[in-house]
Amino acid sequence: MSKPLTVAIASVLLATTGAAQAQQVEQESDESSELDATTLDQVVVTGVRTPKAIDRIPGAITLVSQAEIQNTLELTEDATAVLTRTVPGYSESSQAMSNSGETLRGRVALRLFDGIPQGSPLREGSRNGTFTDMGVIGRIEVINGPSAAEGIGGAGGVINYLSKVPTTPGHETTLTTRYSTQFGDDSSQYKVGLSHAYKGENADFFGSAAYIDRGISYDGDGRRIGMNTSGSLADSRTKNLFLKGGYNFGEYGYQRIQASYSNFRIRGKANYIQVEGCRYDPVDCPKPTTNTSERGSIAGSLAEFNDFEQFAVNYSHGNFFDGTLTVDAYWADQAMRYLPENGADRQLTKPAPPEDQRIYDQSEITSEKKGLRLGYTRGDAFNVAGLELRVGVDLVKDTAAQRLALTDRIWVPPMEYTSVAPYLQASWDIGPVTLSAGVRREDDELHVDSYTTTAYRDSVAVDGGGLEYTENLINFGGIWRITDQWSAFASYSEGFGLANIGIPLRNINASSSCRDVDCIADLDPLITENKEIGVNWRGERAQIGASVYRSTSEFGSSLSVDPATDDFILTRAPTEIEGFEFSSAWTFSEAWKGTLLYSRIRGKTEYYPGSGLEKEMGILDLSPDKVSASLTWTPNDRFNATLGVVKTFDRDLRETHVRASDGATFTNDENTYGYALWDLSANYDMGRYGEIALGVENLFDKQYVLTWSQLPGWQNYWAGRGRMVSLTHTIKF
Repeated sequence: MSKPLTVAIASVLLATTGAAQAQQVEQESDESSELDATTLDQVVVTGVRTPKAIDRIPGAITLVSQAEIQNTLELTEDATAVLTRTVPGYSESSQAMSNSGETLRGRVALRLFDGIPQGSPLREGSRNGTFTDMGVIGRIEVINGPSAAEGIGGAGGVINYLSKVPTTPGHETTLTTRYSTQFGDDSSQYKVGLSHAYKGENADFFGSAAYIDRGISYDGDGRRIGMNTSGSLADSRTKNLFLKGGYNFGEYGYQRIQASYSNFRIRGKANYIQVEGCRYDPVDCPKPTTNTSERGSIAGSLAEFNDFEQFAVNYSHGNFFDGTLTVDAYWADQAMRYLPENGADRQLTKPAPPEDQRIYDQSEITSEKKGLRLGYTRGDAFNVAGLELRVGVDLVKDTAAQRLALTDRIWVPPMEYTSVAPYLQASWDIGPVTLSAGVRREDDELHVDSYTTTAYRDSVAVDGGGLEYTENLINFGGIWRITDQWSAFASYSEGFGLANIGIPLRNINASSSCRDVDCIADLDPLITENKEIGVNWRGERAQIGASVYRSTSEFGSSLSVDPATDDFILTRAPTEIEGFEFSSAWTFSEAWKGTLLYSRIRGKTEYYPGSGLEKEMGILDLSPDKVSASLTWTPNDRFNATLGVVKTFDRDLRETHVRASDGATFTNDENTYGYALWDLSANYDMGRYGEIALGVENLFDKQYVLTWSQLPGWQNYWAGRGRMVSLTHTIKF
């Protein structure tokens, strides 16, 4: 069950120090750590050494436990697959290095690793879902609505992956080996992971190194799946190193210093090239086939990759003028290279030469971030019982650019974004009611260098410039603990972001009315407002939660496909998204437990300026209705097995809109089909010989096309992965 938490506490959750994370884990009982994210009544959110039970905080956050992450890892190493299974409003996993088409409640979420942004909101490359080895992750916090906590990028919600912390006193080393196969040629993959944890009286350490080698992927019909043009996990190698250490010192150990380092690299092996399939056409393609792969390489091309490196230092003082002081500093360097393409927009001339004379080029995005966060929390402020105040300021500098690497051409010019954002947050416990409210001030500046567009965009010279963004973002809410079992909440929150500004920058051409950065309307900020109400019930053997929400933006963003180029077009227009979520967990007996969740999302935008919210938003923005369920059998202390299913439903949009002024007709025709994917995992504890797990992804070898890939687009006709069988061995010593 998605347990209510407040967006108001997000600024503390995401800026939390390692000390707070360690304390939080210690306060979760051994029993609760084995339960899924829906069993949250025993979890205490400590923030920064200020414990607060989550049933005292209104809002909407889903917590994904380590047990759920481990269960998913027994099936697949895909970093976002666990979100599809456990978060109602999260769309299906792309099963690729790219997370194109993956949204949270119909919007692109900001992904964080220990509070540090992955990728850049300045140039959303849909690669920020693959940034570390999932064996490092202890739990995931998902803010299911806009959040001011992170400033830029928080308009679509926040997904924060938190690294593991030592919980067992002394030294503990864990060796994990995994072998997976689809029983096809070159379909095998294997993983070796080694981690070491140490927990002493005042010091602790966690380190992990992992290597993954993946072969090619096959669909349910036994055909090789085409290499994703935005980056595939198939045919790749991954290396990951993560180190984190902390030391508590001072009187009563109130002070803590912690440092962490992460270095993640995934690179394609370049053994395959994509062979484009064809969609149904009664003449040209009476028998449609999805994209496939064949052995070979493109002369002069480079391997695709994701390189993510970050370093963070955290300091906290738990008794600083009767409150808690936190200081977090971080640096992150990220680079993403995509597969070679020979589309018209990659050519050196316009019009593009004939197909057999075209060149291949590869897009590459680079970004760098530096940040400093200062926060102070005081309980019983002004001698008022139950009143807690949190104040702080976030300083961020984010730079990003995109180029065509093989010909060294600018595609999106260098951009620099700086932000100074102070915030104030308060919560007040008044008997069975908790009220919260806060404000964040965004005082930001964007600078874009002058540049020349590509030949496809008419080689237009664009004058660089700067834009200033000043916004006051507010949030408030309340939760009423009606009885020991029932509670209800209501919340309002605002989020701030930029709408993938790299797309409008690179699409300026000779027909554009503006060739100056200062006057491009698409660079205006994306402000999202979210209203939500919900109810929760917790009994001895079951938990149920339900909520409805409405998310609006007066100048929002949505994606569509340009019929001339088959590439994405960014549309800035008002948007309105409404949704309903239901989640539950059931304990039928000591041996049988189950979960069930459901999500329904609908949204509308404009056909053209002034048309009103008449156009239904499609699958590129909103995921289809979804049901996810699981059943776990634990007959004894050594064995357990879980059967799970994720079912997506059909979407059928057939609309026609006639403009009254001139009779112009606009159509909105989009049809996608749903499917059910079953998974099975089983674990057996062999005592001193470790644990062994068998996982079967896509148990019935279902043949299907990924939902967002069912729409026409540039070489995007990909089938989903067929049955994958994995055997994992884990031993601790």
